[in-house]
Amino acid sequence: MTGSHPRRAAVTRLRLANFRSYAALDLVAGEGSVALVGPNGAGKTNLLEAISLLAPGRGLRRAPHGEFARVGGDGSWAVAAEVAGDDGTARLGTGTEPGQEGAGRRCRVDGAPVPGAGAFAAHLRLVWLTPDLDGLFRGSAGDRRRFLDRLTLAVDPEHAGRASGLEKALRSRNRLLEEGGEPRWIDAVERELAELAVAVAAARLDVARRLAGLIAESADPASPFPSADIALEGTLEAELAHLPATEVEDAYRARLGRGRPRDRAAGRTLEGPHLSDLVVRHAAKDMPAEKCSTGEQKALLVGLVLAHARLVARLDGRAPVALLDEISAHLDPERRAALYAALDALGAQVWLTGADPAAFAELGPRATVFSVADGAVLRAKAG
Repeated sequence: MTGSHPRRAAVTRLRLANFRSYAALDLVAGEGSVALVGPNGAGKTNLLEAISLLAPGRGLRRAPHGEFARVGGDGSWAVAAEVAGDDGTARLGTGTEPGQEGAGRRCRVDGAPVPGAGAFAAHLRLVWLTPDLDGLFRGSAGDRRRFLDRLTLAVDPEHAGRASGLEKALRSRNRLLEEGGEPRWIDAVERELAELAVAVAAARLDVARRLAGLIAESADPASPFPSADIALEGTLEAELAHLPATEVEDAYRARLGRGRPRDRAAGRTLEGPHLSDLVVRHAAKDMPAEKCSTGEQKALLVGLVLAHARLVARLDGRAPVALLDEISAHLDPERRAALYAALDALGAQVWLTGADPAAFAELGPRATVFSVADGAVLRAKAG
């Protein structure tokens, strides 16, 4: 998508059954942005989490499926939404059945079963920002890999299957090395591991490069959200920069074979994209993000999420729905207004949570404000 305004998608209705603190909920939201206002513990984030399950992966809290079921319920849970787009309205649903607590969640589009949440991407793309991400730049490399995987999933829903397969292949190889498995079995696992590792690294690298290019292209020194320089550090990623994927795969498989004694002694595989890191710098200051002030880190993070939303819109031709949990509490009025304006310019529907309704005044008349109380009742308020 170039030049034209992206198509729009909006979650216009959200229904829950036995999900977290909600025994039942039927919320008609409309196509405008939605602000959910209430005290801590009222159930606001639960609503954003429910919407986040309409994307591949484990949702914005990365919780196991068993945690979604309401305490005191029958063990099942369900999330359903109507998503309005330029091509009409689609009904998306996911959840589990009573007595099937150990089974994976089921997904449906317009009442018909689909293989997984990746099928929802034909109707809806999601980006989100939560308080858990505030320590991203000072946190572990694993935190940043998961963040990058989330960015990649919004662009490439198939990434979820590859990333999950990589984790399983790593566990299988580690177990075989520990148990002294037959070399031919280890050979087979390493062949699969190398293929998945290169595919995961290539997908992450592609998104990181595209995102870096978009940030450079749209850099605005006057923006309250500073531009970031981003790069992906890792052995496979470095090789993919100048070698064909097949050569990188063959070389990695050979190194895995040679590294078996070392990895057996360590109890884990010591090379691969499961150890890569997303490196972020404050572009204007040429400073590592982890050394920036807390306020600068927050502004960098918001800028990254905004750039990612623009990237999703460019590649998909449709503005993503943005989920912003408690974002207003950590931004001054100028940055808050700038964030709302940027999302409005993108054409994205935004779902926000916060304790103070005044923080959402800049959203304007197109937004609907709801009051959340006791995790069960929402009533419309004047926006």
